[in-house]
Amino acid sequence: MKNIVIWEAEEPDGKFAELISAEMESSAKIRGTGISKRSPASIIQKIKEGKAVIAVDGDEWVGFSYIEIWAGGEFVSNSGLIIRPEYRHLHVATLIKEKIFALSQEQFPGAKIFTITTGLAIMKMNAALGFETVTFNEVAHDEAFWKGCSSCVNYNILKDKNYQNCLCTDMLFEPKKYRAIIESEDKELNVI
Repeated sequence: MKNIVIWEAEEPDGKFAELISAEMESSAKIRGTGISKRSPASIIQKIKEGKAVIAVDGDEWVGFSYIEIWAGGEFVSNSGLIIRPEYRHLHVATLIKEKIFALSQEQFPGAKIFTITTGLAIMKMNAALGFETVTFNEVAHDEAFWKGCSSCVNYNILKDKNYQNCLCTDMLFEPKKYRAIIESEDKELNVI
């Protein structure tokens, strides 16, 4: 049995930044799908800002994800979810996803939360949390956002499509819309 612990990353966890960055790049190449590469420095910065979640097993990193802020806080992305290969299929990704989602809501209440992925497992995790599939024009339009995609193997497709679509799937969680659905369901069930 593994002793995996998941928490909001802290400065000492920056020691894993190079390994996390390398795994992001390696995983993208192996799968032949788009994962935007993140530098160790950018990973360390997210950790210092309190905008990252990490899973560890003793002295080994297991998984990682972080938050990006867009459009002055109107949008928040859950990004960079990566799990070391030997820890995949242990549901660590789901636990990290739930933790980064909760952290996003805590730090940016009311913000629309989005994620972009090519993986079916991630799409299922997002759907279970209330995310819906949307087109790219429904999320942040910051130039810096699209620049972050430039290291992806599919960037030319995105660019050629005028940043309207790509091979990735965009999913959005809208807190106001989600609350309205829950309240409506509660009324139908007469829940007070």
